[in-house]
Amino acid sequence: MTATDWLAAFGLMLVIEGLLPFAAPAAWREAFRRVIELHDGQIRFVGAAALAAGVLLLTMLGSS
Repeated sequence: MTATDWLAAFGLMLVIEGLLPFAAPAAWREAFRRVIELHDGQIRFVGAAALAAGVLLLTMLGSS
């Protein structure tokens, strides 16, 4: 993977991350408020699930 690929992936991540705050700021604020109310263990579980899904997706894409 080249530096250009990494920059493209980072740029795509920023676009995806910016969609909800741009399109629906009130919904984004409410979702963020709900996340703040979660316990540390719940946040860690969500983070671990996202990491696992990302690694699985990257593994599947890399094998094709």
